[in-house]
Amino acid sequence: MIDTPRPGPRPTVSTEGPQRQLEQRATPELWGRLVASVFALDGVVEGHSQVSPKSSRAVFLDGLEVARAPETSLFPDGRLEPVHLHGVDDTSVHLVLSAARGARPTELGWAEPHQYEDFGTEFMIYGPRDGAEVEIVVSIVEESLAFARGE
Repeated sequence: MIDTPRPGPRPTVSTEGPQRQLEQRATPELWGRLVASVFALDGVVEGHSQVSPKSSRAVFLDGLEVARAPETSLFPDGRLEPVHLHGVDDTSVHLVLSAARGARPTELGWAEPHQYEDFGTEFMIYGPRDGAEVEIVVSIVEESLAFARGE
């Protein structure tokens, strides 16, 4: 997991649902790099989110349809969805991490708790603003996928 603080102030986030990032978004090129990097990860399948606006992309896990525990999915009543990437007009990411691990990117300025969290494991990760931040966000996504798998 990351140990580097995110430079600058946190972006403004909506106060009404759906939770979205309102400023400091990734450029379309950086957002495209983020999406391509996430869907190039081993064992990842792209799909339509069960809980997020249509512009979002769900990250499903190949061969894992059901959450091992409700707190490991953004949609505990359906297919396991540990991560979804919001569209280019938002560029943030919603994902699950253990509460203890999710506290770290929150402390470092990369994340905040999900506006509608049920288990304390749901987080919003801010969209990347440069190439180094794309790598950091992807590393947080990888940790979320490991949490969902029980690793």
